[in-house]
Amino acid sequence: MNYKSLSRFISLILWIEAGLMLPALLLSLVFHESGATNAYWQSILIIVLLGGAFFLLSRGERAGDFYEKEGLACAGLSWIIMGLTGALPFFLSGEIPAYIDAFFESVSGFTTTGASILGAVEHMPKSILYWRSFTHWIGGMGVLVFLLALVPRGNKGSGFTLHLLRAESPGPSVGKLVPQIRKTARILYLIYIGLTLLDFAALAIGGLFFHDGAHPTTVFDAFCIAVGTAGTGGFAVINAGLGGYSIFTQLVTTLFMFLFGINFSCYFLILRGDFKSVWKDEELRVFLGISLIAVVVFTVSIVPQYKSSGLALKDAAFTVGSLASTTGYATTDFNLWPNVTRAVVVFLTIMGACAGSTCGGAKVIRLILIVKNLFRNLKQLVRPSRVANVRVNGRVVNEGVLSNLNTYLAAYVFLLFVSYLLVSLDGQDGTTSFTSVLTCFNNVGPGLGQVVGPAGNFGSFSVGAKLVLILDMLIGRLEIFPILALLSRSTWSHS
Repeated sequence: MNYKSLSRFISLILWIEAGLMLPALLLSLVFHESGATNAYWQSILIIVLLGGAFFLLSRGERAGDFYEKEGLACAGLSWIIMGLTGALPFFLSGEIPAYIDAFFESVSGFTTTGASILGAVEHMPKSILYWRSFTHWIGGMGVLVFLLALVPRGNKGSGFTLHLLRAESPGPSVGKLVPQIRKTARILYLIYIGLTLLDFAALAIGGLFFHDGAHPTTVFDAFCIAVGTAGTGGFAVINAGLGGYSIFTQLVTTLFMFLFGINFSCYFLILRGDFKSVWKDEELRVFLGISLIAVVVFTVSIVPQYKSSGLALKDAAFTVGSLASTTGYATTDFNLWPNVTRAVVVFLTIMGACAGSTCGGAKVIRLILIVKNLFRNLKQLVRPSRVANVRVNGRVVNEGVLSNLNTYLAAYVFLLFVSYLLVSLDGQDGTTSFTSVLTCFNNVGPGLGQVVGPAGNFGSFSVGAKLVLILDMLIGRLEIFPILALLSRSTWSHS
């Protein structure tokens, strides 16, 4: 293990986090929130000093000695440390008095889960609500991708960029949009920023003209909703959630939840004018197809409960977009819907959207690979001498990818089961225990039942259960292996 390179990257990530906290400090000054102001400058000072300590440990670094295990360890440790330090404003301001709760809220924000321990938020300072929502945006594309896009490394350690990108990027494999990884990272962030600004502009401008007697979509609200949608997070800034805003705001958010669930490489192809390749993308077509079917199932199931089929369709589309993209916003309590919808809710929670997006979940591409691999194995079972390949978008899938997929699935089921056993010791009912684990593991937010459903929160869980759920959120966001690598003795060996 190259401890010096690891220390250097952690120091840079901490300093970036401190810099990203500065707008929240300025916002607290603008709104005259003295308690929050003190919390922010104290937090920033602690984070900067901690980053300085790690930087001192990195003196004499040899950048060339950076391999797969360093990338995994850097990703795992960085996200844990960000969660620990990102909780400081919540805790030091007194808005969340228990540090474990502040840690839960911080990790839920950075991992774009959106599961909250708070029962009400409107009493909180705006700068705290801003930081709470902005953590979604920071974690959506990933802080290591941000680091790769901004921090130059010259020609040293030519492999470190790919190891870092692979460790943090969602999906079964990492591809390059352009030959240079740093340019790929920059393109990803430019697309991310562009879509976020489009979402913000639509919400802010629309908020001036469309009210419906609902809570006004102010510039502040528009920004928090946009960064939450972009990161597919789900923290709301009013107690009623997205259901408290106008139909226009809900429709715009529905559209952008689907857009942020699409692989960002599709947008790169669109910018290049290659629309044909986008349409041929199997994952995109399956994602949109499953989403459309789910909208139809939800609409047909709930239309008797609504005044009009249009309102039922609106809530159905919003809920599918929220669950499939793992955003977790809600316009209604889907716990009150017919039982048949619960199976679809669980399926969408597990599925997620596309690899290479900001969403959580297992990803649609894995679903495609599982089905295709199943049929390939059935064919070979009938005709053992037959050579069959799994193809996606006309290209043969490497057997190593399929092997990693099997490992991922085994780890996914095992960790989900162990987490469920541990959380069930809390004494909650089976539905609450299972769906709380499921929604945290897949970074969705709301589960099923009154406790953790769209109208509930995670505040009633014990400290032990919250720690398990925090670990689940981190494991889910980093797709299992970086966190498991931290527990392996071989990761920390010098060989």
